Amino acid sequence: MNREIKPMSAGLYFVATPIGTADDITLRALDTLNSVDVIAAEDTRNTRRLMDIHGIALRDRPLIAYHDHNGPKVRPRLLGFIAQGKSVAYASDAGTPLVADPGYVLARDAIAAGYPVTSVPGASAVLSALTLSGLPTDRFMFVGFAPNAKGARRSFLRELRDIPATLVFFESPKRVQAFLTDCVQELGEDRPMALCRELTKRFEEARRGTIGQVLQTTCDRPVKGEVVLVVGGPVKRELSEDEIREHLMQAMETLSVKDAAAQISTQLGVPRRTAYQLALKIESDE
Repeated sequence: MNREIKPMSAGLYFVATPIGTADDITLRALDTLNSVDVIAAEDTRNTRRLMDIHGIALRDRPLIAYHDHNGPKVRPRLLGFIAQGKSVAYASDAGTPLVADPGYVLARDAIAAGYPVTSVPGASAVLSALTLSGLPTDRFMFVGFAPNAKGARRSFLRELRDIPATLVFFESPKRVQAFLTDCVQELGEDRPMALCRELTKRFEEARRGTIGQVLQTTCDRPVKGEVVLVVGGPVKRELSEDEIREHLMQAMETLSVKDAAAQISTQLGVPRRTAYQLALKIESDE
């Protein structure tokens, strides 16, 4: 289908592209790719293929590769086009630009230079995985890829352990088992999760269960394709008086009774009155 070429004002347009199925692109994204003066892309081959599918001709417009390796060299050129009054679109390889994507520095520099920056929203692997996971979405945190090295990965997960939110990770299928094994150790095998793969594609799949259960499925059926892992927040449990007492005793080594009770109440989620009365009892016993 032939799309009308619409006048585009000078500025930088971040265009979300499909994460799988080519039809998952917005009409506005197609109009933008058809009408801007310059197109930059993380992978020019994928962007050109997407344009061909939807009948968008490149014509005599520049199609410029922009990625982590050539960013410092290419950014001034793209910003130079905008300075000349041209419209520039940046298309991510798949999904929404700036989410685990090299577009961040380009956006930062364009904003710092005072140029208009516009989002042309669309597909997102993060939001698609959250939708399929069946886990709470009222509070979530996207944390991207974990470090490759085991020790660094364990430390990374340990820092996330007590965050009261659903966590979203990207991971390579080759590292999924190692990642989930570390999750069992650092987050606990009983936390709910979903392993989502090949989102919007023919073999889309969501494996749901606890971390331990999903890990077992990767042993039975190796994971292939692009993977998004969604892990539920910490599983709350009732703390015994002895556990609260132990935390209070540690806090009271450096804090007053009142301050220790306030800190432990917030940290453990127990009523402040309960923590204070127990702290008074500890002080009395000593």
